[in-house]
Amino acid sequence: MKNLRIFALLNFITLSMNAQKMDDINEMIDQQHFAQARTAIDKYLDNPKKANDIEAWYRKGTIYNSLSKETSNSLDSMYVFKNVSFDALKKYQQVDAKDQYLTLENHASYFDLYYGFYDLGAKQFNAKNYDGALLAFKKANEIKDFILNKKYEYPETKLYKLDTALILNIGASAIQAKKETEAVASYSMLIDANIGGAENKEIYQYVLDYYYKNDNNGEKQSAINELLSKAKKLYPNDDLWIDMELKAISNKGDRILLFSKYDQLIAENPNSFLLPYNYSVEIYNDLYGKDASKSGDWDLSNKLTDILKIGIENEDKADVSASMLMANHLFNMSADLINAAKKIVGKKPEDLKKKADLKSKADKTMNECIVYADKLISYFEAISSKTAMQKANYKIVLGYLSDIYFQKNNPTKAAEYDKKNAAADKL
Repeated sequence: MKNLRIFALLNFITLSMNAQKMDDINEMIDQQHFAQARTAIDKYLDNPKKANDIEAWYRKGTIYNSLSKETSNSLDSMYVFKNVSFDALKKYQQVDAKDQYLTLENHASYFDLYYGFYDLGAKQFNAKNYDGALLAFKKANEIKDFILNKKYEYPETKLYKLDTALILNIGASAIQAKKETEAVASYSMLIDANIGGAENKEIYQYVLDYYYKNDNNGEKQSAINELLSKAKKLYPNDDLWIDMELKAISNKGDRILLFSKYDQLIAENPNSFLLPYNYSVEIYNDLYGKDASKSGDWDLSNKLTDILKIGIENEDKADVSASMLMANHLFNMSADLINAAKKIVGKKPEDLKKKADLKSKADKTMNECIVYADKLISYFEAISSKTAMQKANYKIVLGYLSDIYFQKNNPTKAAEYDKKNAAADKL
């Protein structure tokens, strides 16, 4: 942190002295007896007749600021002393229309307080006193704004209207202090200024997550849409924003809205693998999961097949996640179709037709499953040293093929895959 050495001469500025007691206080300052000087200046200003004493208010500002730098004081006490100093200096300017003392020092006292509060915030943060850090960083920002509004300048010192590092420190302190609204207010200043860069992506993520968590009855939807649009422009190749959007909808439990959003996003991102794959997982769980709510929904089953085909088309050659999910799906779907056909016991023409249609669909689905299963077998057998997961999936697919060929009354082919399955245990 930049540390201005600008107070070496400040305490020796002497203009007209207006009382013997003021002389005593100045002597205490010269001797750096700031604790004594503090008691004396407070007592001096307690006198109603001294309420508008120009030099006294200026001296109070410098005394308290000097006292705030003494390491024997606690960090919290330092904050209080600096705060009193700032208020005293502003009071001084109210009573001295000519601003003679601060003009003579080039308003260095305010700059020193700005850097002092900044340093104090860092010390409080490192000490894990996040509430104290938040107060100090916010005060530094307040004084910085004060200086800029007054158009004060100091040699080799440049302050900026939007101090990105300082705002980030305010936000980080607020988060650690569990003051979410303050963190959001701080980060929103950077977001409004369209601050980008990889190092700042988390501020957009934090604020967006806050909006999602606190979006009651869609009241924050406008802010969410605006923030999402901005984040996607600043970080166009990042799937994070899509993931957050989908997660927020999923958490609300509205499956219709979730699926509609997936359809929209897949149409907008035709080359994405994750979107169709994650969408497929959602549908798969509805059809076959532990709490399946759509079991036997053939339209949804067919949709899952179509979505998985998109995922497989965009699948990396070294990743067979979508292909494996497709094999699982087609095997389960064919089994469900077979079971549905078995449940039809009526002999009416319409019953017999429905049963025949289900068996035909089951056979067609098994044939589709064989295609994907064969490709998976080739993939797994080409791997000389399989991981535990690859070995498990290899055995699962071998089991599918054995069952399918048994269902198709081809025991020879079924036995072939049973043999491979047994051999896989020794791999």
